[in-house]
Amino acid sequence: MNQSCPRNPAIRSIMMPRDTNALGSIFGGHILSLIDLAAGQHARSVAPKKYVTKVMREVQFISPVFIGDSVSFYCDTIKVGTTSITIKVEVEATRGIDSLHTIPVTTAEVVMVAVDSNNRPIPIADNP
Repeated sequence: MNQSCPRNPAIRSIMMPRDTNALGSIFGGHILSLIDLAAGQHARSVAPKKYVTKVMREVQFISPVFIGDSVSFYCDTIKVGTTSITIKVEVEATRGIDSLHTIPVTTAEVVMVAVDSNNRPIPIADNP
C-alpha cells in the first residue's frame, strides 16, 4: 500500500479465535467471505443496487493471518459493465501491539452482478 496516499478500507475486521483452523491461523475461507463482503460493499458505493457474486479470480494467499490481526480490505473499481462491476480487492493485516506493522495477505478480482428481486441481472445505469 502506498503510505503517502492513505486509503479507506471498504471493511476492516479484527480476527477472532472462532475463525481459526487447527494450526492457529485464520481460515482462508473466512478471508474469502470477507473479500466477498468488501466487494459487495464497494459495488453498492459505485451504484446502489442489490449485487451477487459471479466470479472471484486468482486468490493466492501470501501471508497467514492470526488472532488479533486487524484485517483491511481495500477496493478499487476495475470496470463497470452493463450489469456487472469488476473490483480489485487488496487485503492487508496489521499486527503487533507496540510496533504495528502491515503485512500483505492477498489480492482478488471479484465480479459483482446487479440483480432484481428475482435475482435476474439488471442494468447498473438507470435508464433516463
